[in-house]
Amino acid sequence: MTRHKPTIFASTDTLSLGLYPVVDSISWLEKLLKLGVKTIQLRIKNTAEEQLENQVATAAQLGRQYQARLFINDYWRLAIKYQCYGVHLGQEDLDNTDLSAIAAAGLRLGVSTHSEYEWLRAVAIKPSYIAMGTVYPTQTKPAILIGLINLQRWCKTLADHYPLVAIGGIKLANIEPVLASGVGSIAVVTAITLAEDYQLATEQLTQLQLPQRQV
Repeated sequence: MTRHKPTIFASTDTLSLGLYPVVDSISWLEKLLKLGVKTIQLRIKNTAEEQLENQVATAAQLGRQYQARLFINDYWRLAIKYQCYGVHLGQEDLDNTDLSAIAAAGLRLGVSTHSEYEWLRAVAIKPSYIAMGTVYPTQTKPAILIGLINLQRWCKTLADHYPLVAIGGIKLANIEPVLASGVGSIAVVTAITLAEDYQLATEQLTQLQLPQRQV
């Protein structure tokens, strides 16, 4: 494992990021920002380089317009170029990314974790937030299932020190035990994008009571 130089990433200024949709298009991004979503991630895959840059530039503009915490998945160079709020990286990306450049640009960093080893690795990097999952089985992307017991245990250790984001198969029907874990943010994908009424689903998810902790 590559050793990273110590870095100081910008803070999210809260330990409770709230509802955190992950979307794959500018269309979805704009729809949810218009509904008042304040933390959101743009995860674009299989897009031509020119189109990708245009989308990140547009996303950055929308993020500022709606005063939202916009995280760009993977494409950290573009996130820096267009001064996005933050970047989200998977474990496999950490060794191939200039973390010091992200920190120097003043961007926040979120890191995915799927095991105790991985969140210990994340803590060593001192990111702006740590995502933990998957909590429930999901078809969105292949991942290791951590389950509720591990989520609860890890939250007891980390929830007072880092913003924690639970992700993976979370829907209104199964969200209560996740809320009870003490996590400060819930990441969702299909709970909104495949909902019969995405506006209603977003409103219901936004109204859920998550722990409020300040940094």
